[in-house]
Amino acid sequence: MRRWLLAGAGLVLASLALEAGLAEQAAAPVAAPMAAPADARSRIGSGGYLPAGTAPDSNLLIPPPPVPGSAAMARDEEAMRAAVALRGTPRWDQATTDALLFTPTAIGVFSCAAGFSIGADTTPKLNALLRKAGPDLAMAVYPSKRKYMRARPFMSNGQPSCTPNDEAVLRRDGSYPSGHSAIGYGWGLILAELVPDRAAQLVARGRAFGDSRRVCNVHWLSDVEEGRVVATAVYARLHAEAQFRADIEDARKEVEVQRLKKIAPPDCTAENAALANG
Repeated sequence: MRRWLLAGAGLVLASLALEAGLAEQAAAPVAAPMAAPADARSRIGSGGYLPAGTAPDSNLLIPPPPVPGSAAMARDEEAMRAAVALRGTPRWDQATTDALLFTPTAIGVFSCAAGFSIGADTTPKLNALLRKAGPDLAMAVYPSKRKYMRARPFMSNGQPSCTPNDEAVLRRDGSYPSGHSAIGYGWGLILAELVPDRAAQLVARGRAFGDSRRVCNVHWLSDVEEGRVVATAVYARLHAEAQFRADIEDARKEVEVQRLKKIAPPDCTAENAALANG
């Protein structure tokens, strides 16, 4: 496990505590995870690399969400107020773009961090790899989502989100932890393994991708943070699957060829400025 977690120069992805938690999970009987609601499954898609029932259990990885009146909840509320203040700024606009997870071009938001254009046309094998890993990353948060059914910030503060058309669905989908954060951070970890000299930029972009959900007023800060924990465990677990490892190697070769072309991504000035000020 450690070999895979340390794959990619400069990636320090696991602590002894996480390692011990995963070992405990492996030794325990696997309980059937609570299913995601039908509307979430239809949006995220089926498939993935992990056999049913083998994803890390989010309830073993993360604590309960902050309770009202606690210091942790006060921290979430402070971060929520900071997010609401960003409405109408370039960071809000970038968060709105990051929210478009289910579009064909969603993975392209990592192009600036990678230093080359990522997408179905330019890197089809990489695109397929990330798309296939997406459901594994997303579905792993659902045991906790369904257990706690935490209300989202826009339901608490009455302020709009950056995706008003999604609010009806989001009201029926627990806030804790964030599936978007798990997907974005997991994609960042996979990309960092494939492009190790850009590891810091790619993991940082995955982190910002998740934090866009806080900026959008649809997730609390702790939702986003614990989504990263789930993503890290899923990333480790994915490496036990032969098909994932084979697809990683195919994508690695494709990335090497693409980088030799030295084709820069589209202008990154606006994205870099937005992320630097939010």
